[in-house]
Amino acid sequence: MDPRDVRPDALEAWAAKRGCDAGVARRLLSTVFKDDVLDPARWTAESRIPKRLVRDVGALPRLTLDASVASPVDGFQKLRFKTADGLALETVLIPLHKEGAVSLCLSSQIGCAMGCAFCATARMPKRRNLKTWEIVDQFLQARAIVRDQGRRVTGAVFMGMGEPFLNYDNVLTAAELLRCSSAGSVAAKAITISTVGLVPEIDRFTREGHRHRLAVSLGAATDAKRAELVPVASRWPVAEVVAAARRHALARRTRVTLAYVCISGVNVGEEDARALGALIGDTPVRVDLIEVTDPTGRFQPPTAEELQAFRDALTRHVGQPIVRRYSGGKDIQAACGTLAGAG
Repeated sequence: MDPRDVRPDALEAWAAKRGCDAGVARRLLSTVFKDDVLDPARWTAESRIPKRLVRDVGALPRLTLDASVASPVDGFQKLRFKTADGLALETVLIPLHKEGAVSLCLSSQIGCAMGCAFCATARMPKRRNLKTWEIVDQFLQARAIVRDQGRRVTGAVFMGMGEPFLNYDNVLTAAELLRCSSAGSVAAKAITISTVGLVPEIDRFTREGHRHRLAVSLGAATDAKRAELVPVASRWPVAEVVAAARRHALARRTRVTLAYVCISGVNVGEEDARALGALIGDTPVRVDLIEVTDPTGRFQPPTAEELQAFRDALTRHVGQPIVRRYSGGKDIQAACGTLAGAG
């Protein structure tokens, strides 16, 4: 049993079958998450974990930190890990405006089957879901690096490699561990799960009442244009995606983030803003504008004038907050859409 691989309540049930109460289970979880203490030989002496539990946990696997590079431009830092089966995944440390605060951009898969036209992850040759412990270990190792820098982790976003809702159970288990006060201690509202718009999973997320934030990557406001950029659009019309986002927003009494990748000459015209306004209506959302970063050069970000004109058009047509989101680490291939395990 790996405490990093199950929900806290499942760990308590497992410990109870071995004659230990919930307090022992919480102590075990806290020990695993505290200062990266993953050596079971230390647990009995340091945290009074019963030897029978230590024996049943056994040795815990680790991802191998293969490379780390920081941007001299904006301070974003990218970590590349290798898995036991020799595959690469990446995690990004995002410096926040608040002094010393860092958010972690975590990967949920190796590769991605969504095939978004502007994303390097979709072009990776091998794909698989990450196990829960592999997601959590990204957090633990990145947090240790952040602490060594005299900073602190205050948030996490599942916006790295992969489509989180295609790895639903493992991602949500990892998110619960990050939120748990005996484990990651990250506020639920500071954890964001992102999706390109898998409607059944959005509805499941809503139905289950998770307190994490939801972000939906839209790409375009019409089915024809979205299908060119996000192939999954052929499965769920964009109106169904926004309807699912609306159900979530109303059920949770919060705004859903709609991430909109801005591409010069493609989706930043007056007609795009008008279509987006008609699509959203009065749905409680926040529209995050993200300038495309395409390593192939096929798609280009809008010019400053083009982006300003689009923002002005959105102000006219969309009665919701519009935010320009900075996608940092472009010089080290750590920006949105550039993670591909290449270093």
